[in-house]
Amino acid sequence: MSAPRIGPYTLPNRLILAPMAGVTDRPFRQLCRDLGAGLVVSEMVTSDVRLWNSRKSSLRLLHSGDPEPRSVQIAGGDPQMMADAARKNVELGAQIIDINMGCPAKKVCNKAAGSALLRDEPLVREILDAVIGAVDVPVTLKIRTGWDRQNKNGVTVAKIAEDAGITALSVHGRTRADLYTGEAEYDTIAAIKQAISIPVFANGDIDSPQKAKAVLDATGADALLIGRAAQGRPWIFREIEHYLRTGETLPAPSLLEVERILLEHLAALHAFYGELMGVRIARKHVGWYLATLPGAREFRAQFNRLDSTDAQCANVREFFRERHNDGNEVAA
Repeated sequence: MSAPRIGPYTLPNRLILAPMAGVTDRPFRQLCRDLGAGLVVSEMVTSDVRLWNSRKSSLRLLHSGDPEPRSVQIAGGDPQMMADAARKNVELGAQIIDINMGCPAKKVCNKAAGSALLRDEPLVREILDAVIGAVDVPVTLKIRTGWDRQNKNGVTVAKIAEDAGITALSVHGRTRADLYTGEAEYDTIAAIKQAISIPVFANGDIDSPQKAKAVLDATGADALLIGRAAQGRPWIFREIEHYLRTGETLPAPSLLEVERILLEHLAALHAFYGELMGVRIARKHVGWYLATLPGAREFRAQFNRLDSTDAQCANVREFFRERHNDGNEVAA
């Protein structure tokens, strides 16, 4: 199977870390890339540049140290603002601009952005034309299958995107109304893949190597976006890549390796955000890593009260020390 291309960039494999607000920051992107993701996409950045002075936005706009090609996702509903945001992100080091028309969050949709835009096909076209006209890097698009199950216009929007000059299209197999409930469906993604000739990336509920292969087979997609399944399990990319290449299932990582990855992740979070913010952000990641391990709930209640880098790292080491048995157990 040929590696997917986005403009001049050929990805090393078919696995992409999906952008997730508050999750896919630089430390997590770097970690997922090291563990087998072929492309990592930044957290969504608002197209309202007036808001970029906030600490949260300013950290999301640091692109220079990211693994290449650097893909940055922008969101908004005003064509001119989206064009300006794209231009400024390219000036800051973005090499691919990804437009979000897939986020179902109310705070995004109420501003006529994210998947709310799928209701307004002429506006979709305006935004795509404005952004593509503003930058000389590839522009990709993320959509859902439609607004709700009665209005699945994914194929129509995909054709608009191809016609406008979008270089690759990601499709989440749910409608805006589905949010993240129920099961993703892949028939619409397959129909979109049949309808257009640009690369199509499938997204939604891909949480194991076997599911990854099944979704590729069902949709004919060129690549896969992995989102929530990578939270606390960044090695999922390595596992899927190995399975797709060889048909073999890799053994789960040992507790020793999970501990090492987690401690490296904590160190990177603390270094990137500083202690105060880093400690807060580390809490959710640690919760995800340990979710399937015995005693995790009690540990988390205690861990979430810690407010220093050293205390967090010592606490994690202690948690694993109590569970090591010659380092042979594996994480679930």
